[in-house]
Amino acid sequence: MFWRSLVGKLAVTILLLVSFVLFILTIFLLQFFEEFHIQEAEEDLLQTATKISVMVENHEDKSLIYETTERVKDPSSKVIIVMPDDEAWSSKTNDPHLSGMEDEWFINNSKVSQIISSDEPVKGEIEISKEEPGVMLVGIAVPNTDAAVLVYQSLSIVDKTKSETTKIILVAAGVAIILTTFFAFFLSTRITSPLIKMREAAFDLTRGEFNTKVPILTHDELGELAMAFNHMGRQLKFHINALRQEKEQLSSIVNSMADGVITLSRNGEIIATNHPAEMFIDDWYFEKNITKGEGQLKLPKELYVFLEQVIEGEKEVVEEITLQGRTWVMIMTPLYDQSYIRGAVAVIRDMTEERRLDKLRKDFIANVSHELRTPISMLQGYSEAIVDDIAESKEEKNELAQIIYEESLRLSRLVNELLDMASMEAGHLTLNKEKVQITPYIDRIYRKFKGIADENDIELVLSKDIQETHAHFDPDRIEQVFTNLIDNAIRHTNENGFVKVTVHNDDRALSVSIEDSGSGIPEEDLPFVFERFYKADKSRTRNKHVKGTGLGLSIAKNIVKSHKGTITVKSKLNIGTTFNIVLPRDENK
Repeated sequence: MFWRSLVGKLAVTILLLVSFVLFILTIFLLQFFEEFHIQEAEEDLLQTATKISVMVENHEDKSLIYETTERVKDPSSKVIIVMPDDEAWSSKTNDPHLSGMEDEWFINNSKVSQIISSDEPVKGEIEISKEEPGVMLVGIAVPNTDAAVLVYQSLSIVDKTKSETTKIILVAAGVAIILTTFFAFFLSTRITSPLIKMREAAFDLTRGEFNTKVPILTHDELGELAMAFNHMGRQLKFHINALRQEKEQLSSIVNSMADGVITLSRNGEIIATNHPAEMFIDDWYFEKNITKGEGQLKLPKELYVFLEQVIEGEKEVVEEITLQGRTWVMIMTPLYDQSYIRGAVAVIRDMTEERRLDKLRKDFIANVSHELRTPISMLQGYSEAIVDDIAESKEEKNELAQIIYEESLRLSRLVNELLDMASMEAGHLTLNKEKVQITPYIDRIYRKFKGIADENDIELVLSKDIQETHAHFDPDRIEQVFTNLIDNAIRHTNENGFVKVTVHNDDRALSVSIEDSGSGIPEEDLPFVFERFYKADKSRTRNKHVKGTGLGLSIAKNIVKSHKGTITVKSKLNIGTTFNIVLPRDENK
């Protein structure tokens, strides 16, 4: 791990570089000092030889020459003076190698004749044996004589000096390497310490801790890098917060939409959805009997076909889908990444209510047209009969006029009910609530229909359970409800049948039940009896001349609903029908 770190790499690089430089430098220094010591030794010997040659040339007293020579020479060296008469004198030496050797060896092995005949000093090294160090020789001829001065010195002295110098150089190199190693680690640590802190701060940034700051320890490039890193962290925090806010805002908008939104990748994977879209896909799986895996939300194959059309055609696709009795409209639009289509966005809208309202509008126009056409046709036909004098007698004319009058009343009633319906659905229904005594109110309505029921041989029964004498409601509007329901019950009940009105009033609500023994309502028609222009099978109408408009029950429901009450119906075919009305007590009174 150390060799992979920046500290290790930098320290080893510096150490290897310095070691290589020191190695080359040591080799050159050793070579230089070896030659330097040899040269210095030769120079010393040459100076000694020159001094002695001058004495030999200028003095004739040999004893003085020999005595002075002993004083001038180096104690470790050996001097041999060869006189013109071939007399040779050798000095003493404290070098054991030179003192153990015979003078004849020095004279015989020296190049005396070469030295005497040469005008220049003669320098050289003589090897004694492989086990013993060699000897360094410097010879010089005495001018104007045949004499020569030979100075010998053992090379062991030079080798010793070289060894000491080598030790000093190696120790210096070792100390340099140690100092370099310390410096390398110190420098690497100083350089890498801010980088390590930046690495830790970078890891903190990846974990979302954008408040992390790198300390600025220096004012060099590393300090500027730390400043740039801190600035980058602040900018990242700002931009990520902006992206998070935008994402949360977009997510809130999508989740609050009533329409379903599905974001798709190019290969059909669902990236994001909202709750209506998930409900749509669940309904799709349920409709197609497909088991959806837990936690999975996959695009149905049929919708994947639309995605392929969007990608290939590079344009939006609009499709209408019927699912579980509901109508959905899907608009799938390509999602671009610059010029490349990377997916699509599908918006799914539930158009069931719109389609239902559109159908109701069309049915309303058709029903109104149908309801108006019949009385208008009858008015037109019978009036033409009067104008053309088809009716000859007064009685026939009166009969035609009576029919015209009844149809005009029917037409007026239809228009009034249409106006009431429009006012109620627009929320413009005004209730004039007041405190009403229940018993007189119900008795008056009962007496109004008692005669009609007797004329049709129908028994009208009133049953009352009055615990509270008063109730609070709009008497005119509620009478309109009772009138409509009792009139319908009488008209749809055969002779010798009955219509029973049950009234119960207590401290909680006013409950009214209107039961008849009429023809009843088919089970499949029960959910629609409160819709506008609803009419059951015309064979159920006992009085063929008194036809309803189909708006009465719808108006009754709106009136009861405006009183915050409920109206329900139960019916069995050929047995009878029962309408139940519950008006809750007004707590404000």
